[in-house]
Amino acid sequence: MRWCSIPLFLAALPASAATFQVGPTRPHTSLNALFAAVNLEGGDIVEVDGGVTYAGGVIVPAADGGSPGNPVVIRGIRVGGQRPVISGGTNTVEFRQSNHLVFEGFDVTGGTGRCILQGAHEVTVRDSVIHGCAAHGILGTDLLSGSFTLEYSEIYDAGSGTNLHPLYMQSDEVAHPGSVFRMRFCYVHDGNGGNLLKSRHERNEISYNWFQGATYHELELIGPDEETQNPNWTRDLVREDSDVVGNVIVHTNTAFGAVIRAGGDGSGRSKGRVRFVNNTILLGPGVSATVFRLFDELQSVEMHNNVIETSGGTARIIRAIDSGSEPELVWTNGRQIHGSNNWVRTGSTFVPTTPEWSGTLTGASAGFVNAATFDLRPAAGSPLVNAGNAAPASNPAFVYPGPIFPPAFHPVRAALAPGGAVPRAAGGGIDIGAFEVPVDGIFANGFETP
Repeated sequence: MRWCSIPLFLAALPASAATFQVGPTRPHTSLNALFAAVNLEGGDIVEVDGGVTYAGGVIVPAADGGSPGNPVVIRGIRVGGQRPVISGGTNTVEFRQSNHLVFEGFDVTGGTGRCILQGAHEVTVRDSVIHGCAAHGILGTDLLSGSFTLEYSEIYDAGSGTNLHPLYMQSDEVAHPGSVFRMRFCYVHDGNGGNLLKSRHERNEISYNWFQGATYHELELIGPDEETQNPNWTRDLVREDSDVVGNVIVHTNTAFGAVIRAGGDGSGRSKGRVRFVNNTILLGPGVSATVFRLFDELQSVEMHNNVIETSGGTARIIRAIDSGSEPELVWTNGRQIHGSNNWVRTGSTFVPTTPEWSGTLTGASAGFVNAATFDLRPAAGSPLVNAGNAAPASNPAFVYPGPIFPPAFHPVRAALAPGGAVPRAAGGGIDIGAFEVPVDGIFANGFETP
């Protein structure tokens, strides 16, 4: 805390929030210098001058976190339209138990190990660009990490090989039980290795993002790594659940044949409930791939109002067995696949049938405005319009807790400014996929229905 001489009758009052400035002409020329000089407190704001490149190796220590509902805010201030750049280091930026923190408005690049290492609870990264990362883009630690929100950010040119990912999240289920990873309004693309998003978090809420161009899976939603957990952790301590709503997921890699893996990866199994609602999934030109690769151990999977389109290849909708006859997946309560009103291209294979899926639509074209340019809104006459289930329900025996519905925004294939999310306006009935055609044909971002 900050110490000063004050009258005794005021001693019990909290210190006033303060604003600190960092930059080449400021009293503190780097974030690390500020942290060494001052212990920040809840409500404090740090403003970092943009148009400048700062050295990586920034560590936000535990003493510089905020308090519940009153975070410390570290904010990049654009100068000449340019964010502050933090570049280099093994970990370019690290949140080291600096709980209750907002980090926004930065360009983070060049970390040889991780561009951002997330090891704290109730952290938000917003309005940032994470790129040029030789290994992980953002990595959540196995120990002492908790709830994390990633929003209005762009992540690209990150990852390497099979085990280094643009986004790799986890939470410590012993230190911070009930933690949530929320990811929304982000553009994640052009990965150099691994999966665009690999998450072992206790709960994932993945909504209104655009994922495109993974080396392997675009999404991998699995259980904690069993070799690296808190000593008091057990496999059955909690169930890891995921809600994936209103996203665009484009798989362009012809050399790897799966878009989404859920359950496990051989090192950690979720035994969880996974829900996919109102997503638009596109296999790129000539790509044949599995869409839902169910692996290791799951309790239930449900899919409603998703569109799965191809561009010359074939979609295998479900894969729950390995090559040959060996089972790839263990269901905790027997096979539990449930869904409604999904659209799939005619010729797709392993499409769930009644009673698992109901109201499935098929056809020769989903009727996008222009799939070649990734304008994946429904065009006039599209079979997706008003064809969704307006009240999708879980299997009563495996109800998904706290589902996101109805979808409220459109995903965008670009970085968005905070508050710039495009609302999903109400139509005559809910459309299948991530986009909704309004009754008047005018989209909230100004585009008219063709």
